[in-house]
Amino acid sequence: MLSLSFLLLILAILVAVLGFTGIAVLTVELATILFIVFIVLFLITLLVGLVKKPPKV
Repeated sequence: MLSLSFLLLILAILVAVLGFTGIAVLTVELATILFIVFIVLFLITLLVGLVKKPPKV
């Protein structure tokens, strides 16, 4: 998901250089949304990993 976010960011930069500002804004917004979702999922996974007790051996 993070790689898709970076791909959309690169696509937005490329499209902005070519002059298609409407498409550039859309891809930047999509990249931002995906990046925020990635960060939220990462934090949830981190908190669950810290709260969960290690298995007894």
